[in-house]
Amino acid sequence: FGMVAVNRTKVTGAPIPFGGMKQSGLGREGSRLGMEEFTEIKYVCRDWA
Repeated sequence: FGMVAVNRTKVTGAPIPFGGMKQSGLGREGSRLGMEEFTEIKYVCRDWA
């Protein structure tokens, strides 16, 4: 199991889930909406005063 990229500017991490339609390998879970399911929003504020 793993990912291989040749001559690609966009590289994704190996632990990021991926799947797709037919032979693509880039589909539902690699899309923006799919990644939102695995993303947690966190806000960090700092008082510089």
